[in-house]
Amino acid sequence: MRRALLFACALLALPFAQAAELQPFSASYTADWKQLPMSGTAERSLTKQANGAWKLSFKASMMIASLTEESILTLDKDTLLPQSYHFERGGLGKAKKADLDFDWTNKMVTGTDRGDAVKIPLNRGMVDKSTYQLALQHDVAAGKKSMSYQVVDDGEVDTYDFRVLGSEKVDTKAGQIEAIKVERVRDPTQSKRITVLWFAKDWDYLLVRLQQVETDGKEYNIMLLDGTVNGKAVKGS
Repeated sequence: MRRALLFACALLALPFAQAAELQPFSASYTADWKQLPMSGTAERSLTKQANGAWKLSFKASMMIASLTEESILTLDKDTLLPQSYHFERGGLGKAKKADLDFDWTNKMVTGTDRGDAVKIPLNRGMVDKSTYQLALQHDVAAGKKSMSYQVVDDGEVDTYDFRVLGSEKVDTKAGQIEAIKVERVRDPTQSKRITVLWFAKDWDYLLVRLQQVETDGKEYNIMLLDGTVNGKAVKGS
């Protein structure tokens, strides 16, 4: 569950396939762990700040766990640049906290992760573990079929690869929504974990569903309850 919650918070420095236009959004989800007789909630939002920066937030809570993740980012022409990243988890296994600062002037990522100091050279193409989801959302909207991101993950830089599987209708509390199905690509010799995401075609490719299956077969899902994109309520057919 810990890895599933991390990824769900787990939807920059990568140029979009076309000129970016950020739309503020907010969404609420159910969060279910199939092997446990309980469910939780999750919330994800993108809001514009007074100084012109954007804040991408994710919060999830279940009876035995809570998670908060927040990225501050700016938009420079067609490029998203992460500025800061905060992560905190409690109530499930070991608590974890991470705080990162993306210094584009000095080209350095600094901060702490689990109490350990982080200092990584910052290059274009590197993102944090929250902001890459926004890049993925917009790259899917731009029609890309495969995507790759350099993500600062646990004090190191890791590559996250994705591919589009096709279109699929998703039944949500907001109605049936036409979505683009995307899979994270992993080396099967390294990990048997499965992660699949669905992005709403008619709602600025808002994340409407996420499914993660762990190596032991345990499954975690988040599903859209309701949401708004640029102030308009999400409604399916």
